[in-house]
Amino acid sequence: MPPAAKAADTTRENPWPLRRLTQNIKIYVDRMSSLWVEGQVVQYNPRPGSRMAFFTLRDTESDTSMTVTAFPNVISAVGAGFEEGVKVVTRVKPVFWERSGSLNLQAAEVHLQGLGDLLAQIERLRQKLAAEGLFDERRKKPLPFLPRIIGLVCGRNAKAKDDVIVNASARWPAARFEVREVAVQGQYAVREVSDAIAELDQIPEVDVIVVARGGGSVEDLLPFSDEALVRAAAAASTPLVSAIGHEGDAPLLDYVADFRASTPTDAARRIVPDLAQELEGLAGASQAMRNAIERRLTQERHHLDLVVSRPIFLTPAATLEPHRVLIDSAVTNLRSRIERRLSEERQGIVQASATLRALSPQATLERGYSMLKLPSGELVRDASQVPKGTLVEGILASGRLVAQVVGSTQATDSAAPANE
Repeated sequence: MPPAAKAADTTRENPWPLRRLTQNIKIYVDRMSSLWVEGQVVQYNPRPGSRMAFFTLRDTESDTSMTVTAFPNVISAVGAGFEEGVKVVTRVKPVFWERSGSLNLQAAEVHLQGLGDLLAQIERLRQKLAAEGLFDERRKKPLPFLPRIIGLVCGRNAKAKDDVIVNASARWPAARFEVREVAVQGQYAVREVSDAIAELDQIPEVDVIVVARGGGSVEDLLPFSDEALVRAAAAASTPLVSAIGHEGDAPLLDYVADFRASTPTDAARRIVPDLAQELEGLAGASQAMRNAIERRLTQERHHLDLVVSRPIFLTPAATLEPHRVLIDSAVTNLRSRIERRLSEERQGIVQASATLRALSPQATLERGYSMLKLPSGELVRDASQVPKGTLVEGILASGRLVAQVVGSTQATDSAAPANE
């Protein structure tokens, strides 16, 4: 059966070979004339030395985009302003590739139309949020030294996930992660990333949140400059690390994040300490403390040796010697004074004894006198006390006697007048 002449004549029993379709599409596309189109350059990777340049042109009011090829001289003619984000108008010819079945545009001329609308919108939003203070350094929270759990927001089966987990675990093997795999580009990215940040922020053990994506075109990174996502990140109470793209990428999430990591690998180095380095630091600190203690002990031992070597410690009694001399002198002086006083008092007693002895009745008796006492013990002082026959006791200087009075005479007063 001969193949159908027209596409409308094909049936299930008489289909076209795929090559017939691609041939016809190519014929139709080749008949199209060159035309001028406008759009925004959302992806451009310069390849020095390449025979052909490639960039992606996107419609500014929809998600429609196409690959554009151009000879290097066409791009160089544009000037230094040709880069991702600029808006251009270009004269192109549609080209269909039969083997791959792909359609692209080949540019013959490219002219700049100024900064792309998307970048202009992002810049206006950046200025607005900055005026609100969302990017102030005072709002930024310090990262914990060692988070209990690391919250990770990343793409599904993305390399950025492995970059963070593998590198962080290599630095701190005990690191724990709470991972939320979400869309990181496209129409669902803003909502899913925002929800993941809010969900991780509600987990008390999550001490830091990392939002990671391994770079991409300006178009791919647009969700991370969306106002809703930026405000969701600003509302999180948990410290947040932005690890979007590479060194040159700077979505608005970088401005509001508490820390901006240049890459997911850089984020892994920032969120956990290096165990080997910390152990080395601890060992160094321990050795420094040990050396400091040994130095202090050596100093104190030296001071103690100096103290012990002083004469007061070598001969403790030496401090008592001056006091002992004073006490001995005082005792000697006291003894001398006591002896003098005793001698004086002894001499006084001797004199008093001699005087007492001289005045005592015994001394009178020893001079030849005697005393008489009545039986009542009363001394006889007057002859009238002893009438005749009275017994009296005589006390002599040596011994006593008893006598009886045989007579007595009254004493006469020689001083009395003669006529008396």
